[in-house]
Amino acid sequence: MITTKSVRTPREAKKDGLRILVSRFRGHLPSGRYDLWMPNLGPSETLLAAFQAGRVSWRDFAKRYEAEIFGARAAEPDNRTIKNHGQKFTLRLLQELGHRGQVTLLCHCAEDEPHCHRHVLQRILARRV
Repeated sequence: MITTKSVRTPREAKKDGLRILVSRFRGHLPSGRYDLWMPNLGPSETLLAAFQAGRVSWRDFAKRYEAEIFGARAAEPDNRTIKNHGQKFTLRLLQELGHRGQVTLLCHCAEDEPHCHRHVLQRILARRV
């Protein structure tokens, strides 16, 4: 199962399972707040800043964030065999981990914040990737 929380919410060892920080910024958090940091699953700095400044609506932010997640970038332009297909492989890994146990996606937003990319990511992971 894949759930979400604020990274500042106290750890619940039995309920949280693997705690993954999915933010470009780690901040000054003690490493005990999360088990794994995956900055590649956070929104780009440009998109996040535009949303926080009110230049992008929540609806547009969610669409653009999902496009970033699935966007193919040339991770290795000199390698003709391996193509970067966005984060599909990472997403599939998280889905598999969620099927085998508990995974909690973490972000810096408040626990009750409805407009957070961790919720968009959770919805992405709930469907076939």
